Amino acid sequence: MVSPEKEKALKELHDQIKKVEESNKKSSPGVKERTLRILNKRLENIEIELYSDLTGWEKVLISRHPERPSALDYINHITTGFVELKGDRFAKDDKAIIGGFASIDGRTVMLIAQQKGKTTKEKQYRNFGMTSADGFRKSVRLMKLAEKFNKPIITLIDTPGASPGIEAEERGQAEAIGRNISEMLKLRMPVICIIIGEGSSAGALALSIGDKVMMMEYTWYSVISPEACSAILWRNWDHREEAATALKLTAADQLKFGFIDAVIKEPTGGAHHNPGATYEIVKKQILDAIAELEKTDPQKRIENKLKKYLSIGIYEEL
Repeated sequence: MVSPEKEKALKELHDQIKKVEESNKKSSPGVKERTLRILNKRLENIEIELYSDLTGWEKVLISRHPERPSALDYINHITTGFVELKGDRFAKDDKAIIGGFASIDGRTVMLIAQQKGKTTKEKQYRNFGMTSADGFRKSVRLMKLAEKFNKPIITLIDTPGASPGIEAEERGQAEAIGRNISEMLKLRMPVICIIIGEGSSAGALALSIGDKVMMMEYTWYSVISPEACSAILWRNWDHREEAATALKLTAADQLKFGFIDAVIKEPTGGAHHNPGATYEIVKKQILDAIAELEKTDPQKRIENKLKKYLSIGIYEEL
């Protein structure tokens, strides 16, 4: 999803290709194939041109595309034998967090993912992917379980932020987020974190403290959303595009600053343009990361993780 002006050119060409494909005119098959080949090549060139220089705000829009693969889509397509584990053993089960053991090409892993939902009913059920204190406690419980059974941990991040409700605060939201961060720093198993959509505020940070943190190409990661930033600074949402640029929230920006370790390339136009290829790309990245991290001693991994996060930012000792 790019700006309306850019999408118009794409839509017109897609419609033209569809008409040719559905055409019943008695023309030779060779003519039809040649026409489609020319149009598809033109479409490919336009997509490369349009998506090669996107603004921060346009990448935010792509990350929110309604057809973009969700956490459950990744779980269903890259894993087998997924067994969901529910509850935080303290209060209740947070539906915004999905977690459990699964197998990826024969490797058992613990998957912990934020699910926003696609339909209105699903979004309400999942609280729009906004994790509560119960969800963060469930995450820690599952991470500790994975460590007990010596299994790698994979987190999939896609959230507009932690749950802002009164109930979440009453249940200790801040403490739960802080504990999540603290515990993830000490985990002895390989921890791989992938931002697959939106990565906003502490709701994303609480699941992003890993040995290897990666972002999909058309995602964003920031302390605040562009709309919220605009509302605070300008008292309205009118400056959200300007805020998105100033926040430096794209995958390329985060890699440059050292907040993440790698950017996962997506099909041209975003993961929703070719979900099948996206699933294969992400699966390979996960397996490669596990193989790489398992070569390092667990205690050394913890030291490397602490060193990485302590080195982020600029400060001066007096």
